[in-house]
Amino acid sequence: MELNITTLAERPELEGPMWRMLDLWPEFMLHDPIGWANIGRVVGELPEYVLVATDPEGTVVARAFSVPFQLGAEGRGELPATGWDQMLLWAFSDKRHGRIPDTVSAIEVTVAREALGRGVSARMLAAMRDNAERLGFTQLVAPVRPNGKHLEAGTPMSEYAFRTREADGLPTDPWLRVHVRAGGAVESVAPVSMTIAAALDDWRKWTGLPFDTDGPVEVEGALVPVHCDVSRGYAVYVEPNVWVRHRL
Repeated sequence: MELNITTLAERPELEGPMWRMLDLWPEFMLHDPIGWANIGRVVGELPEYVLVATDPEGTVVARAFSVPFQLGAEGRGELPATGWDQMLLWAFSDKRHGRIPDTVSAIEVTVAREALGRGVSARMLAAMRDNAERLGFTQLVAPVRPNGKHLEAGTPMSEYAFRTREADGLPTDPWLRVHVRAGGAVESVAPVSMTIAAALDDWRKWTGLPFDTDGPVEVEGALVPVHCDVSRGYAVYVEPNVWVRHRL
């Protein structure tokens, strides 16, 4: 598939079409409060870290967000257990305090429904790596959401993330495999990468499930079960991701 990949800084007119692109994110994933508060800031304040792909007709078919942050800041140094959420918090805290970033973190690679299965995600990842290197960085890290994990919600991520194929030693998960083929190394699990807590009525609206029994509830698209507490009227989803490090 022929693509034209540019930064949003180069083509700001693509912001609206980029947001209107139809994708397959589960509804509940759009309600992480840290994401709600900060994802728009990536677009508004860091457009040089936002990539947009268009097809030959000029239609937006993919987007990729990343953020710069200072991994070497005091009290950091290690990739955090709080993964995706923490990347957004660190990035904008560093920006506010004038810290010089030393690392870029991937935040999202999303492909339009009509472009799935055509190798677009791998090309967006490669473009993200190239963009980070162009901006002067030597490493890109990614709190990866393995795209096959939702089929095994009951399997611990610590087991799933490190499975490899006998034939070539690559990860069994397709998205992790794309990262490793691009030069990344699977490093660790971020067990608390994203937390979504909401009233049971919200979960019922998002999923169509009754949420009327205490305990784990398997939700379509969720990587682990959602914990339901009927007596207290809420449910909580704590998503684990997998840290992958790319040396540039």
